[in-house]
Amino acid sequence: MKRLFLYLFIGVASATTSYGQKSEITLEQSVMGQRAFYGERTLLFNWIPGTSEYSFLSADYQTLLRGNAKNGNTSAIITTEKLKEIMGGDVQYVNVIEWKDDHTFLTQSGFSYFLIDTKSQTGKLVSGVPNGAENIDVSLAAGDLAYTVGNKVYIGSSTKVIEDLETNIVSGQAIARSEFGITKGIFWSNNGKKLAYYQKDESAVADYPLVNIEAPTAVLESIKYPMAGQSSEIAGVCIFDKSSGDIVKVKTTGAKDDYLTNFGWGPKDEFFYIAEVNRGQNHMKLNKYDVTGKLVKTLFEEKNDKWVEPENPVYFVNDNEFVWMSERDGFMNLYLYNTDGELVKQLTNNKWVTNSIIGHDSKGNIYFEGTGADPRESHAFVVNTKDGKQKQLTTGAGTHSVMFNSDYSLMYDGMSSFTVPFKEEIIDVTKGKVKRTILTSTDPLTNINIGTVDYGTIKAGDNKTDLYYRLVKPSNFDATKKYPVLVYVYGGPHAQMITNSWLGGTSGWMFWLAEQGYLVYTVDNRGSANRGFEFESVIHRNVGNAEIEDQMAGVKHLKSLPYVDGDRLAIHGWSFGGFMTSSLMLREPGTFNVGVAGGPVTDWKYYEAMYGERYMDQPSENPEGYKNSSLMTYAADLEGKLLLIHGTSDNVVVMQHSMSLIQAFVNEGIQMDFFPYPMHEHNVRGKDRVHLMRKVLDYVMINNL
Repeated sequence: MKRLFLYLFIGVASATTSYGQKSEITLEQSVMGQRAFYGERTLLFNWIPGTSEYSFLSADYQTLLRGNAKNGNTSAIITTEKLKEIMGGDVQYVNVIEWKDDHTFLTQSGFSYFLIDTKSQTGKLVSGVPNGAENIDVSLAAGDLAYTVGNKVYIGSSTKVIEDLETNIVSGQAIARSEFGITKGIFWSNNGKKLAYYQKDESAVADYPLVNIEAPTAVLESIKYPMAGQSSEIAGVCIFDKSSGDIVKVKTTGAKDDYLTNFGWGPKDEFFYIAEVNRGQNHMKLNKYDVTGKLVKTLFEEKNDKWVEPENPVYFVNDNEFVWMSERDGFMNLYLYNTDGELVKQLTNNKWVTNSIIGHDSKGNIYFEGTGADPRESHAFVVNTKDGKQKQLTTGAGTHSVMFNSDYSLMYDGMSSFTVPFKEEIIDVTKGKVKRTILTSTDPLTNINIGTVDYGTIKAGDNKTDLYYRLVKPSNFDATKKYPVLVYVYGGPHAQMITNSWLGGTSGWMFWLAEQGYLVYTVDNRGSANRGFEFESVIHRNVGNAEIEDQMAGVKHLKSLPYVDGDRLAIHGWSFGGFMTSSLMLREPGTFNVGVAGGPVTDWKYYEAMYGERYMDQPSENPEGYKNSSLMTYAADLEGKLLLIHGTSDNVVVMQHSMSLIQAFVNEGIQMDFFPYPMHEHNVRGKDRVHLMRKVLDYVMINNL
């Protein structure tokens, strides 16, 4: 799931303590100052190319330092004050975007990009971009950058617009509303001589009205929004030759509304690769093109009765072989192909999820990240393309984030777990031993009066699948008392609420609510992430059914606990979690006294085609599924108090969702509550988040009687 965002509360404030006393957290601190609950960590760690050294930022942000992984020595590289002299402008800290070599790095000041030579303590302007530029992509090979303004792509060095097309033709932006792993729309070739970019024709896509109320007279600001079953964008790919100025339009062979996903260059820039997915999202072709834009060959195809969802481009390990990530066997695994599309071998055959390829070395080793046996965790692994041997590189239960130096002899491992706030080590990859411990965080909760978190498993609604749960308790928890409970729910694809990390993914406001005498409970139901295709795809054509069964299994578990007041249950969620909150209030009436649904999907026919059709097919293909999942179908069944919250400028889950459900309640003569956040999009951001959580939690506590 790419568009139905989770909302997390992470700020920069910290809780304060009096000598000898633990501080009481405030709601403001728990929302805007959640970092106070997490451990110390090294700032901006980066390996320096071709060395066993790394760069990082001093604690006061004023100096970029160099650390030696072998002897532990540190030295200064450059100061923030020196960068101000070189670049001008308001430089707050030394931000290393990317190291070019062992003494040169790319950084940014305002709208200008510089290469900084740390030996001579001088800088060179790469290029500047105008105010309002987006989708900025820098090529160190080209010594240049590209960006978009509006619907056009520009080359930074000459501020030359590549194409000047009419408004409905949009270039250089992520397409398909950022589904299929698409996060960008500009792709420099390896040598920096060519620039590929996505181009979408939105002429047939409906205009969706959003209103800007900040003008003296409100102004209509329409967006293009392809709803399920409606006309969608027509995707294209263009190749710009920097030296000649020529543009090649890629000649795709599929239907005009196919999705062109996961663009990737070949190692010599002679060919590029596109995973083309049909509108029904059940058939993928990996196509190879030459630089004239002509199809060379369809290398292979994948089909599935439910969906096929490529999320990663080809990853070349040499000039003639690449790795493809696929969950064709039920779990995301790695497959080695040659450039003729012949399967060389399945590299991994794990019954757990691979999430990303990290890199490869000269010995044919592929380094990748995956969950390992526990889906709540994240680990680094290596597999050899020749003998197929696989090895786990990270040790210790938890969530690991790793980076390798240039020759993959050293690995930075930053990890946390249920019991470890944060720890950073340098690992000797060959020996598999810790070479140096960089940092071990102290317990950040020592001086904060904060509750505890329990973790466990329950059986899903199918009575066989294990589900993970998290239960937050107050610091003064008394097992002889009966506590009201707020169930916090998300429940949708591509999201996971409970991880083996410090605090287990708990948001700060949950601890604040616990201190008010509540328990806060979360279950990752079937349909959520990191459990494999069967676990996730159970929702196909019937979004809401299995998820509700599993959440009700969670309620059953709650009511079995002697310290839970089963008559005082509340539920809250945002986005897909708003859909789940409303669904449970309406389809399981009487279970919860109160629900607060933020930015909820209320009818999947109003949601975007790219995401919605993957899970529900088109409305004409699945009328019964759409009817059964529509909240309007159950509006007459509401019991208890329900508050809907929606940003008035939400361009992800448009406000039509809430308005339609409200109208259904009006038609039924049923009272409920609604609160809009003016000019906020899908997430309520900034200081207004405190207002949001006060609104949510006050509503819960007042009405959960």
